[in-house]
Amino acid sequence: MRVCGWRAALLAALALTGCQRQTEQGATGVNPTGYDAFYVWPGVRPPKGVQPKIVYLLDGEVRRGGPSRLERLRMGVPRLTGKTLWLVVRADRLDWNDATYAAIFDDLTRWQEAGNQVAGLQIDFDAGTRGIDGYARFLHDLRQRLPRPWRLSITGLMDWSAHGDPQVLARLAGLIDEVVVQTYQGRSTIAGYDDYFQRMEGFPIPFRVALVEGGEWQAPPLLARHPQFRGYVVFLLSTAKP
Repeated sequence: MRVCGWRAALLAALALTGCQRQTEQGATGVNPTGYDAFYVWPGVRPPKGVQPKIVYLLDGEVRRGGPSRLERLRMGVPRLTGKTLWLVVRADRLDWNDATYAAIFDDLTRWQEAGNQVAGLQIDFDAGTRGIDGYARFLHDLRQRLPRPWRLSITGLMDWSAHGDPQVLARLAGLIDEVVVQTYQGRSTIAGYDDYFQRMEGFPIPFRVALVEGGEWQAPPLLARHPQFRGYVVFLLSTAKP
């Protein structure tokens, strides 16, 4: 999830049309008002008309360099009653120490005690370029540590240059409860996503598909009939003034 900043012209165009814009290829520009699950990063305000039921909130990052630690990016504890929340941690490394785990689990507890309905923890990590075997070992350890009843979700990248194969992620079945497949880089949808989803026949893990606000999208036919498909998550672009 490497999107930041905002594009005023794009948001204005969406507000004027009030619907998904058509493109020459038959795809549509993703209008968040047509969805109910969202990624909301710190500093982002959802546009008017959005009615979220599921919200993925970035809590912090585990960055490279120095001892492993959670760098919190969100001030205070969210209070979003009537919605299901996922606490998201973006990771650049997997050598977490006990203090890192403790900080994340403490945040899960604090979010829940504030009256939120917390589904669990999502890890945002580029497994495609770092090796799935090491990631699987990390997730196995995390799953053992993560208190019940919280669930475990991960993001999945369509990594064309390396693995580009959903069956690589399928090897994580049994360790995680959900995969959210990201279909974009920056502010644009990755070309050729049809190819990727054609290879998801038989994918064994419940999954959602992440779209970027305003990005072009035409749903592949496979999604409507896939037994593990659970819907979409829209990555909202910042509407806050600089």
